[in-house]
Amino acid sequence: MPALTSKQRSHLRSLAHPLKPMLQTGAEGVSDAFLTALDEAFNTRELLKVRVLDTSDLSVKEAARAIAERRSGVEVVQTIGHVAVLYRPFPDEPEIDLP
Repeated sequence: MPALTSKQRSHLRSLAHPLKPMLQTGAEGVSDAFLTALDEAFNTRELLKVRVLDTSDLSVKEAARAIAERRSGVEVVQTIGHVAVLYRPFPDEPEIDLP
């Protein structure tokens, strides 16, 4: 999947605005258990918010980068405050139409 354009990121940010964080990572960081829960969440939706707690050794940007590196197809849409917005389209029929 090619990198997202700024127009596509803007569209995804607007879709993510009303969403609540689905997962959170703390002192354990981006663990295998966290990645398993992330995969399960991506099975039902394409756009997720992840909260990085204050107890985490990673910054939100570091955590988002680690997730994107360890899971193929995951794109970091935005990091703001302690929240990262992640996007991974469904492999067969994506629900979100990117501009």
